[in-house]
Amino acid sequence: MINLEVPKKFTGLVRQAHQVSKEVLRANSRKYDLAEHAYPKELDMLAALVDGMNDGGGQGAGAAGVRRDKSDDTSNKNGSNLSTALGVIEMCWGDVGLLLSMPRQGLGNSAIASVADDEQLERFGGRWAAMAITEPGCGSDSAAIRTTAVKDGDHYILNGEKIYVTAGDRADLVVVWATLDKSVGRAAIKSFVVEKGTPGFELVRLEKKLGIKSSDTAAFVLKDCRVPAENLLGDATVNVEKGFAGVMQTFDNTRPLVAAMAIGLARAAIEQTRSLLEEAGVEIDYDQLATKQTAAAAEFIRMEADYEAARLLMMEAAWMADNRKPNSLQASMAKAKAGRACVDITLKCVELCGNLGYTENSLLEKWARDSKILDIFEGTQQIQQLIVARRLLGKSSAELK
Repeated sequence: MINLEVPKKFTGLVRQAHQVSKEVLRANSRKYDLAEHAYPKELDMLAALVDGMNDGGGQGAGAAGVRRDKSDDTSNKNGSNLSTALGVIEMCWGDVGLLLSMPRQGLGNSAIASVADDEQLERFGGRWAAMAITEPGCGSDSAAIRTTAVKDGDHYILNGEKIYVTAGDRADLVVVWATLDKSVGRAAIKSFVVEKGTPGFELVRLEKKLGIKSSDTAAFVLKDCRVPAENLLGDATVNVEKGFAGVMQTFDNTRPLVAAMAIGLARAAIEQTRSLLEEAGVEIDYDQLATKQTAAAAEFIRMEADYEAARLLMMEAAWMADNRKPNSLQASMAKAKAGRACVDITLKCVELCGNLGYTENSLLEKWARDSKILDIFEGTQQIQQLIVARRLLGKSSAELK
């Protein structure tokens, strides 16, 4: 039976991550919210520290922590997926956008860590990788990707357009999803590592956004872009029976991390709101029924319960990944619950704190803006619910749309 408390061996990691988050990320949160697209130089030293932890065999430091253990050991593990998620919670307590801006910790790095072979891991190691999935006519339905990859000798030629690429401008590499054969459907979708500066791979714009302004979000066009065949992640074979499973393995590892981001942000808002409510004389009594307390106290208790439910779902999904258990259902449940809870909690915190929540006197209004993306990227709320329904009912994507 899984114990959903923080394992004792990770308490030092969590404490250290929280301290760094407080002194670096939280301290610079407003600065880079007001300076959209400015590169946060304060993160360079922090990224170097994470790199050192990875090189020294640290427990799942950063994006590299999502690689699944392939050993034959069947004993219960609290491994790198869980430790990475716990670290992400603390960092996003400081600032989500700055975490997404940290060099070599992009979603593309997580994708490479999840499915790359040992040679690719060594070749792409130490480089910053973004993830490019979304297209102008294809958002939540990743299977509808129109970017093509055509084999030409020992290269693939990529053509298409990608939008909403987090850290796309700053990253050294971009993991691009493309189809080898549109007629086959989702089974032909593969991911390719494209190096910045490759001819035919052009940055066309940076987006102006509601939240996470410290993180750049880019759009690219690929026009006859030649990518070495050895840059294809995973198996190049189009297996109709296996379908989408190869590329979707990345999501099973990264969705708990996005859930962890939402949990960290929600906790920041809850803690700030508790402090402001107590200053206003609102007493929160856990020994009394919520219905016998003030409306503000009752709402706060409800938010805390919602937060805790999301946290436990996320820990279960990460633990299952560490123990090589199929976790597609749990990963989607965690992502759906945490994303929705984070948006609800941050908006309610703004409401409860009145003018202090709505103005820039506190970070509550910023957190409310930042929260929405956590319910969208890595699969929207609706897509997660669809995946959960398919898993519970035993339906395929063709049977339940």
